[in-house]
Amino acid sequence: MNLSTPQPESWGLLSARAQAEGLEVHPEPRFFTPPSKAGLRAVEWVKEVVTVKGELKKKIVKKIKVDLDKCIGCRACEVACSAFHANPKYSSINPARSRIRMVIDELNDVYVPVRAGHYTKSECMGRDKYTIDGKEYDECGFCRASCPSRELFKEPDSGLPLKCDMCEDDPPQKEPLCVQVCRHDALTYEESEEEVVEEVKRGEMEIGLESLVDKYGLQKVMDTVARMSKKG
Repeated sequence: MNLSTPQPESWGLLSARAQAEGLEVHPEPRFFTPPSKAGLRAVEWVKEVVTVKGELKKKIVKKIKVDLDKCIGCRACEVACSAFHANPKYSSINPARSRIRMVIDELNDVYVPVRAGHYTKSECMGRDKYTIDGKEYDECGFCRASCPSRELFKEPDSGLPLKCDMCEDDPPQKEPLCVQVCRHDALTYEESEEEVVEEVKRGEMEIGLESLVDKYGLQKVMDTVARMSKKG
């Protein structure tokens, strides 16, 4: 049984702006195969593509596949991710900074790695509960969004939203860190070539400012920046 997770409504700010500027926005596929004792289960995580209208070109699409039958809930992926994203890099370990978190149900021997997805400025108006093998699961447990209703996938010091970046680095990593440290092959990395148009990347500063504007309002953010600039 496959359940699709809807795209967060707050994707709207970026989407609306992009469409107003003539961009084509291709949201990241966000779907989850809930844990079940029957057969092989796998989930694919695919990086989003935001593109500018233009001529097609070849692009490498990065994917992380999750085999839930092989995951033992060791949380090595959380440790490696938080160390990679520490500042300076590898200087500390704090799973709260990890872009991948483990949903654990030890009694039912169920472990589900969930990767940080899009930021959403508002929580869901309604929520679902799933009953799987007689056990109830809250929809929020499997949700990949950073939203106001929970602290998951937020930077613990600043509160800014976190999102998986596939461990992009210079020089590039061979594979994301979570895949490299997974000794049971529950996480595997794949690349495929697709025809897309030129990609437009958003910087960390833009994403962070958007989050602050959503939380405090544009005027308050502008007033704060103006006050800070006067201090020199």
